[in-house]
Amino acid sequence: MRRTTHGGTRQDGPGDEDEGGTRHDTGGLSRRGFAVAAAGALAGSLAAGDTAAAARTAPVRAAGPGPVLGRWPGGDAHEMRGMWLATVDNRDWPSEAGLSPDAQRRELTASLDAAADRRLNTVFFQARPTADALWPSPHEPWSEWLTGEQGRDPGWDPLDFVVREARRRKLEVEAWFNPYRIALHDDPGRLVAGHPAREHPEWAVRYGGQLYYNPGLPEVRRFVQDAMLHAVERYDVAGVHWDDYFYPYPVLGEVFDDGAAYREHRGDFPDLASWRRHNIDTLVREMSARVHRAKPWVRFGVSPFGVWRNEETDPAGSATRAGVQTYDDLYADSRKWVREGWLDYVTPQLYWHLGFPAADYAELTRWWSRTVRGTRARLHIGEGLYKAGDRAQPAPWQDPAELSRHLTHCRDLREVRGHVFFSAKEVAEDRAGAMARVVRDHYERRSAPAGR
Repeated sequence: MRRTTHGGTRQDGPGDEDEGGTRHDTGGLSRRGFAVAAAGALAGSLAAGDTAAAARTAPVRAAGPGPVLGRWPGGDAHEMRGMWLATVDNRDWPSEAGLSPDAQRRELTASLDAAADRRLNTVFFQARPTADALWPSPHEPWSEWLTGEQGRDPGWDPLDFVVREARRRKLEVEAWFNPYRIALHDDPGRLVAGHPAREHPEWAVRYGGQLYYNPGLPEVRRFVQDAMLHAVERYDVAGVHWDDYFYPYPVLGEVFDDGAAYREHRGDFPDLASWRRHNIDTLVREMSARVHRAKPWVRFGVSPFGVWRNEETDPAGSATRAGVQTYDDLYADSRKWVREGWLDYVTPQLYWHLGFPAADYAELTRWWSRTVRGTRARLHIGEGLYKAGDRAQPAPWQDPAELSRHLTHCRDLREVRGHVFFSAKEVAEDRAGAMARVVRDHYERRSAPAGR
């Protein structure tokens, strides 16, 4: 069964490992279609008066042109309640490429309405899924997921629209970017003429049937930062958000061909793995500094795969037996980023149920709580809402109360400052009633966005 993660190709929602302890295949997304009608049906299940009261309360702005930092009467202060809205392969929005601008706007508005009706406060909008853009970018082409043709102007600006419409609903928007993925295929000839990867073929690496920028090239690192920072400088986004994709997830029998870059840029690093981790560390550190120089009030955070390392590999790791370890397999030292102060928040993707033997949700929330303790990073937990009611998942996910139990568990962990749900389609559709249960049990009142 193919899934992609929050990054885009594996349940384009945060990285996920199946409940058998092995990684899902990293193929393209297959499930399409966003049920807009579900958003309207959902509104009646919540207290209409609560939304109306929020609408009457004017937001309080931060000093300078920053994001909304509103407070709602009787609301909980600064708790993250977010959802990922994935655009890659039309996972959440738009439901299909080539819809008219009006139809796309209607669908996007319905998704924002669903978030507001669920009393969420933040939308992580995937603005750069595959080395492209959902805004008019001078660096990269228009995304094919809008029109079906990469580089074709859709006739409107989705990122501008989502920021403005979210503000009307007292929602913040974080711009979600994938730093290095170029395409869900491995043929540079299919990229639009003038694409940076065609202009600089030495930047691209074929791996696992997809194309990636080479993280080991300093010029690539600078380019992808510039491409993302354009959106930060142009739009009033509340944050810059990266998912779990850095170096790609390992594919059996394949080699990521960065040998030439390693020979040229390895410096004093003793081995390839150390050099690769340094490349990603440098990307994170530099991007953090550049975001905060451009707009000090904008958050910068990452939603890494949930297991840094198993304790069997490293005594500092978690008591897990995960088949993927982000430090070793993606060369992403997420623990270091927290401890070095490079992140304003971290949102580990903990898509497993309570008591799952290989990667217990309770164990991992405690491990991440210890990891952020004493640092400046806020801890938000990434929740696998998409698993609720999926008959391919084990019994705990058939219980609509499983996710609510996650939030109840986290009440005893003072470092946990909120939750983010994967993803927007499930927030609206809520096939098993799991999201409604979370709202009933935990989101009785509205909450201000998380802030920095």
